[in-house]
Amino acid sequence: MSAEVRIIGAGLAGSEAAWQCARRDIEVELFEMRPVRSTPAHQTADFAELVCSNSLKSDSENTAPWLLKEEMRRAGSLLLQIARECAVPAGHALAVDRVAFAAKVTEAISSEPRITVRREEVTWIEESGDRVTIVASGPLTSDALAGAIARLNISQRSPKGVEEGNVQANPQAGVPAPHNLYFYDSISPIVEADSIDMSCVYMAARYDKGSPDYINCPMTREEYDAFYDALLAAQSVEERKWENLNYFESCLPIEEIARRGRDTLRFGPMKPVGLKDPRTGRMPYAVVQLRQENLRADSYNLVGFQNHLKFGEQARVLRMIPGLEKARFLRYGQIHRNTYINSPELLSETLQIKAHPRILFAGQICGVEGYVESIATGLLAGIYAAALARRDEPLPAPRASAFGSLTHYVSHADAKNFQPANITFDLLPPLERKVGDRKERHRMQCERALAEFDRWLEQAACELKPEIAETRRTATR
Repeated sequence: MSAEVRIIGAGLAGSEAAWQCARRDIEVELFEMRPVRSTPAHQTADFAELVCSNSLKSDSENTAPWLLKEEMRRAGSLLLQIARECAVPAGHALAVDRVAFAAKVTEAISSEPRITVRREEVTWIEESGDRVTIVASGPLTSDALAGAIARLNISQRSPKGVEEGNVQANPQAGVPAPHNLYFYDSISPIVEADSIDMSCVYMAARYDKGSPDYINCPMTREEYDAFYDALLAAQSVEERKWENLNYFESCLPIEEIARRGRDTLRFGPMKPVGLKDPRTGRMPYAVVQLRQENLRADSYNLVGFQNHLKFGEQARVLRMIPGLEKARFLRYGQIHRNTYINSPELLSETLQIKAHPRILFAGQICGVEGYVESIATGLLAGIYAAALARRDEPLPAPRASAFGSLTHYVSHADAKNFQPANITFDLLPPLERKVGDRKERHRMQCERALAEFDRWLEQAACELKPEIAETRRTATR
């Protein structure tokens, strides 16, 4: 039987989308170009490899990331389930052993009989025919596929639209490269656990939320000033001529943050608030936090310390941090281009290309930022693609839900100034009445979101096989 759905990319979104289609008895052909062709950021050929950090954000009840994960749990997300199986201590956040996580996702997807895995690069997209296509190629989409996407999108636009373009790719490959449809993302360094001087640090979680799982490296004012000056003086990797570095505001390299003022790091990744040193009873002048990287606890990543410095400069400057004087680096900070389409111009709320409704986009390439957000849009794309494969009309997720708010943003944001977004309460519609207390307001928004999401799921679950639908009903209770 030929596949009814073709999915390009076996990252977070593509893997989840494939699983959701398979749960609905839909045959899937899943394409992944690694290891035939790798990317500047990936290190393995496993599906759903996490390349930046190992955190899936807050698990604190009634936060926006918690709400999105709760909706994913109720919808039967495979990747969220695996993430919890591979969780490592991270205070109130959900963090995973990234190697174990990717290996388990790869095994689950590869052993599913309804999913046929193709290890090859896709360089074209079907515009006609009966099959449904989900493009989930991620922020490191190959130049050839980016060109195919650009040609697909441009084919529906006026000559002015062609000049502006809809997708950022490599100008050297002859692909349109508009100035505002991309950003550069960075990767945080990782150090070996036994190279950390534990006599200089302390274990704590900010505001004592969750268990004290973070290693905190405290700095005095003198230590901070010396570190700050060295950071500004450090050499960055040279910008290539065709690059026009355009960083994502939520993931700025530390040296870029530092250039905005001497105290900006102390109000950002080195913020000491809520991290009282139990040895002194006082709050340090600045703090660098390290989060456990894997289940063996033999490596830690520097939280929020993504950067674009030369490797030798990183080693010199980062070893000025108390406790890291003899740090052994398993990975240095890096930077890579993230590609995404101009979704408000191109996509409907069901993630379908308006001019080609049997083609959907999911994951970071559709304009969401973050691991959880990528999985969530993959889950939705899988549900919508399954409906299309059965000749049904996809039912959009409710506007008040976290799912619906994400897809509403990517399909209705200002197309001229479109930037990828994380899930936040700002994306959710306001309550009908004003609630002054922020915590109570967020609790009420979560309560409303989950109620509407459950009603939507009752309709979406009708597509599932009876035994899976019953499992889903049990999970929401």
